[in-house]
Amino acid sequence: MTMDVNQLQAKLCEHQSAMFHQGFLDDQFSQLQKLQDESTPDFVLEVVTMFFDDSESILKNMARCLEQVPADFKQIDAYAHQYKGSSASVGAARVKNVCATFRPFCETKNLDGCMRCLQQLQQEYSLLKNGLQYLFRKDIKAGGGSFS
Repeated sequence: MTMDVNQLQAKLCEHQSAMFHQGFLDDQFSQLQKLQDESTPDFVLEVVTMFFDDSESILKNMARCLEQVPADFKQIDAYAHQYKGSSASVGAARVKNVCATFRPFCETKNLDGCMRCLQQLQQEYSLLKNGLQYLFRKDIKAGGGSFS
């Protein structure tokens, strides 16, 4: 049995509400959604896709910096700061918050602390990405539904 578009939209709204409630998303995500209209129906999807691409690159670069001997804490801090900004711009609250925890570890050149932060960041990013991918499933869009 397949769900109709209304059931699907209700399920999506429920899922999105849960992502806000669990702190994955904040009001900035709602602001992005308000910028989406008939002329730019895929605006949020495009912004989120760019964020995913940036995230993959930044996370790889951070890991590379941490593997160097000695670790490049200045560069890790710069990546964390950059990632904090990009996650804030899409409303990825939990990712943004983990980015903020990097600074003290970078300042004190605490490798273990940075490694733990990176693992936590990778985990939060993975959870966020899975949640947003569910939200933007192609078959739902084909049903003519909107995400606002």
